[in-house]
Amino acid sequence: DKAFSQSSNLLRHMRTHIGEKPYQCSQCDKTFSQSSHLIKHMRTHTGEKSYQCSQCDKAFSQSSNLKIHIRIHTGEKPYQCSQCDKAFSQSSSLKIHIRIHTGEKPYQCSQCDKAFSKNSDLIRHEDTHLSREKCIQSYYIMLPTLLTSHSSPGDVLNQATYQRSSSGC
Repeated sequence: DKAFSQSSNLLRHMRTHIGEKPYQCSQCDKTFSQSSHLIKHMRTHTGEKSYQCSQCDKAFSQSSNLKIHIRIHTGEKPYQCSQCDKAFSQSSSLKIHIRIHTGEKPYQCSQCDKAFSKNSDLIRHEDTHLSREKCIQSYYIMLPTLLTSHSSPGDVLNQATYQRSSSGC
């Protein structure tokens, strides 16, 4: 049970329950339940970064992001795994780590039955389903017709059409 000393605070709190978001961004139409959240959001459009790290050149648009960043310099890791000795500087990293212990794999490949605990692992895996042919110069080509277009020495394709193989053959 929450109690509020001012009716405006109660109204602001109730918006979280009813989903009312009366504050709209004029740049991207995103909406917010509180004006302060809109003000913070607007910094993403203006590029304003008022919160400067005193240890390096990094600057941030929100004080909370600076606070998280400072942990890089201090080594602080306040988020401790209850299953093992690992600790993390960000709560999101702990959440991902806990999936090792629970076996949770929320990211499912749309092409096969494989699932992953991290979205980045899914993205890397999905890349293996792309239709590719390997050329003699250790490049993967997306379109088979391009395979012969760069087979002679010195011929170079636009970099967007091919990708260097990770094995480096």
